[in-house]
Amino acid sequence: MSRWEPNAVERLQQAAMDLYRQRGFDETTVAEIAARAGLTERTFFRYFADKREVLFRGSTALQESLTQSVASAPEGTAPIDAVAAALEATSPAFEERRDFARQRHALIAAHPELQERELIKLASLATAIAEALRRRGVTDPAASLASEAGIAVFKTAFESWVRDPRRRALSQHVRQSLKSLKAVTAGKGRRK
Repeated sequence: MSRWEPNAVERLQQAAMDLYRQRGFDETTVAEIAARAGLTERTFFRYFADKREVLFRGSTALQESLTQSVASAPEGTAPIDAVAAALEATSPAFEERRDFARQRHALIAAHPELQERELIKLASLATAIAEALRRRGVTDPAASLASEAGIAVFKTAFESWVRDPRRRALSQHVRQSLKSLKAVTAGKGRRK
């Protein structure tokens, strides 16, 4: 095999997802993933620390995208609206990998250790967003509340998006989730 393998990351991710679905996450080994992708284990470890990380690659890029979007929101934008706009801006990247995202979501939902890793990722995103808001001059507790609420909006929107039979854009789900959050905080979500 050559030193440089084109699309190695994507090949490894697809091989891993195929094997996780066929054999199960726990039963799949790194060696099997690498072999399915036509790569070596060494190549696998060049890109991923372990087989869980195949599902979480891109977290750093997502965090950078969100914090840059929050930082560049127009002056005077309410903190929650700056966060929501940042979340909406991620939609195209998710749309490109919609099928992978659906498979990934189902896999994570079926494994507590992956759920734990997902929660850690979301907590890291909330921390980074809160810091971006603070740099904009938003004080606490508003920065922390807006970032945590934003992550709740994202989580709700994402779960709705992966299950959407109409295949509407993630950005639409983010807007709907934010609308629902604002209705709840305004006291409009009460039962009659």
